[in-house]
Amino acid sequence: MKGIETKKALSPTQREELLSALRGRFEKHMNRHPGFVWSKLHTKLEANPEKLWSLHEMEKTGGEPDVVGHDKKTGKYLFLDCSPESPKGRVAVCYDREGLDSRKEHKPKTSAMEMAAAMGIELLTEEQYRDLQKLGEFDLKTSSWVKTPADIRKLGGALFGDRRFGHVFIYHNGAQSYYSARAFRGALWV
Repeated sequence: MKGIETKKALSPTQREELLSALRGRFEKHMNRHPGFVWSKLHTKLEANPEKLWSLHEMEKTGGEPDVVGHDKKTGKYLFLDCSPESPKGRVAVCYDREGLDSRKEHKPKTSAMEMAAAMGIELLTEEQYRDLQKLGEFDLKTSSWVKTPADIRKLGGALFGDRRFGHVFIYHNGAQSYYSARAFRGALWV
């Protein structure tokens, strides 16, 4: 992913397929965005082709992005990955490049932070992860890396969250660790 120039534009067919998927999800899960109007969101999406590309990347890796917030000051909408489990197309990644480089063997292809940057998205913060869990039950069988505070990361750790026993947990692990049941959820402001 490093050094590769990626065309961040969708074909007309990809754009229409993505907008159709987003609209279907929007209408199916109105509890995630009460009072929102699809036409306003659609206009915002059409005006931001690079953000549409990032949403397409979220979609194709299994994130099932949906709008969950709106900042009245900036007019931007917040999209989060709302797939029931951590996105399948992003599993088995270390937290960041430093964690990846520290592995002596069995290195994964990339890290969560690098993959998110290549997709044009951010990892969810702990607060965003907890807010997402108020909208439904996510990560009942998987876990998701979350943005780790610098003081924890400096000591070699990284944070991840999941939902078990009816509660949301935030745990720690070495940033170099990776598992087939851990990916990351993304956030994107449009």
